[in-house]
Amino acid sequence: MKFKIVSKGDERSNKIKATMKQYLSDFDLEYDKVEPDLVISVGGDGTFLEAFHRYNHRLETTAFIGVHTGHLGFYTDWVPSELEKLIIEIAKTPFQTVEYPLLEVIIRGKTGEKEDRFLALNEAMIKTADGSSVVFDVEIKGEHFETFRGDGICISTPSGSTAYNKALGGAILHPSLEAIQITENASINNRVFRTIGSPLVLPKHHTCFLKPMVESSFLIQIDHFIKTYTNVKSIQCRVANERVRFARFKQFPFWNRVRDSFVSDDDNR
Repeated sequence: MKFKIVSKGDERSNKIKATMKQYLSDFDLEYDKVEPDLVISVGGDGTFLEAFHRYNHRLETTAFIGVHTGHLGFYTDWVPSELEKLIIEIAKTPFQTVEYPLLEVIIRGKTGEKEDRFLALNEAMIKTADGSSVVFDVEIKGEHFETFRGDGICISTPSGSTAYNKALGGAILHPSLEAIQITENASINNRVFRTIGSPLVLPKHHTCFLKPMVESSFLIQIDHFIKTYTNVKSIQCRVANERVRFARFKQFPFWNRVRDSFVSDDDNR
């Protein structure tokens, strides 16, 4: 099996990376930066997102697993104290995988240039570059739904629903659901302007189009990558055909992660 390790870059993470690389190589696994079967993230969820985007062109053949060296994350299953066990599991046990849905975002310009297509593991966040309100015509399945005015719109995956989406008051979705969630950021609601005011959960094959109603420059954030766009004709969002594959050597119940991250008191566990 071929593997690659992506480190957060701090001293502790780099030390763990070096240890894993040495021991897995001693077990006759091949370190391959180009075509790995398994990508190991050492750091936090940000490092995991970096690893995902570095290898999201290989989703059908590459699986991901995370070791966290900071606070417990949603994508980093293993802790440094379990390193020896994880190394043996990777070296000796054919791993099983679980697959989670991704968000596809397609950005089209008014001048006919090539469209940009992105995959998001967590979410896409759309704001104006100058901090003014965004004004979007929102279409769902080809039908006008509403005209949104506010600070921005967050479109999240189920696995990303615990991130920015939750901070905006969105629902937490189990990552086995093939869906995306649209959550408003400070929408304007008064006698003149009106939005739904609630998060929307769209199933697979329900496509959402955001069409700017006011000429503006947009900041579009895909996970932790940000790019500025002008002359935007539409932003298309839907469940992607691709899926992310996580390598599993033990069970990590999703609701346990939610509880441990947001509810549990460490002193009482």
